[in-house]
Amino acid sequence: MFHLVLFEPEIPPNTGNVIRLSANTGATLHLVKPIGFDLDRRSLRRAGLDYRWMAAVHVHDDFAACRAALAQQVPQAAWYAIETGGDRRYDQIAYRPGDVLLFGSEGRGLPPEILAQFAPQAIASIPMRAGNRSLNLSNSVSLVLYEAWRQNGYG
Repeated sequence: MFHLVLFEPEIPPNTGNVIRLSANTGATLHLVKPIGFDLDRRSLRRAGLDYRWMAAVHVHDDFAACRAALAQQVPQAAWYAIETGGDRRYDQIAYRPGDVLLFGSEGRGLPPEILAQFAPQAIASIPMRAGNRSLNLSNSVSLVLYEAWRQNGYG
């Protein structure tokens, strides 16, 4: 299945929704510190912490630790950064099971030093109307993950 990485998530309900999404799709969720909230916080529980025990969730001290852990776990996986500035649409990628989908924090997105680690064809975006900033993080994760899962027969 797929690996979802949230880089420095800030808003508990978004992460809770992605935990629920992971539980229901079989994706593995990776959270990169610092995290802007306590994982046991009541607001996160309302948004999906009740699914926490049904989802595989890993917390990493930083992005390098996350990359190293996933390189050992799924060495052949392709990594895709989903960012508003990407030139390639997320639905133009041929995803394979085990691939890694990286999303930035709600307020800052992915920093330039993280994006610099990706080839341009590995940076994807979600189409939106001109002049809008971005979609909600958990909605973005859902769109991209379901496209990847659809391409692979929901298996």
